[in-house]
Amino acid sequence: MFRHTIPIGRVLGIPIDLDYSWFLIAALITWMLAVSYYPVEFKGGTSIEYWLMGAVTAVLFFASIVVHELAHSWVALRYKVPVSRITLFIFGGVSQIAGEPPSASAEFLIAVVGPLTSFALAAVFFLLEPLLVNITPALAVAKYLALINGLLGLFNLVPAFPLDGGRVFRAVVWGVNKNFRRATLIAASTGRFFGFLFIVWGVWQALRGNVANGLWIAFIGWFLESAAGAQVQQQMVQGVGA
Repeated sequence: MFRHTIPIGRVLGIPIDLDYSWFLIAALITWMLAVSYYPVEFKGGTSIEYWLMGAVTAVLFFASIVVHELAHSWVALRYKVPVSRITLFIFGGVSQIAGEPPSASAEFLIAVVGPLTSFALAAVFFLLEPLLVNITPALAVAKYLALINGLLGLFNLVPAFPLDGGRVFRAVVWGVNKNFRRATLIAASTGRFFGFLFIVWGVWQALRGNVANGLWIAFIGWFLESAAGAQVQQQMVQGVGA
């Protein structure tokens, strides 16, 4: 899936890589925060302060994503499901879990721990805010990280495979019909529906004048539809082979 990556280390024995697309999204987040968000939300700073805050926030946000993915990987390893690597890329991060979970309950726990970890991180940054009230730049960064981790947790609960919510949905369907392949096909088809929904929403936003956000939403929808579509095709091929 990721052919051009830079290794940055190992945690729990799992290699962590940066896809080249990560540099693009890190730069965009830094620029957006330095130019649009921090000058509006926290007035009185200098341009250099805003850019430093933006860069620090981008790095800490992706560190939060690594923690999110490590939570998936840790639970997967507990169930003896191998994890080949974690890769950070333009849409965030992904744990490349190299095997099927042994049961529906294992799949549920592996999937749901990610959003729960993001909510926990949001709570940690929120609780840090009173301690940073006299350090405005640090307070600004903590507030944004509390917000973005909370939103990340909520977004990942959308039942759109391969998002965490889609995998939770697959686990529930698997638990009901006792058929992993069929559950995957249903979850992936649902993921394609949500992907198309995001594309339509994004185009609508763009046509209304919100071009940047609209294109980004549509881009996310395209990614979801493509990833879910690949799963549908894989399951169909496996079905023919069976």
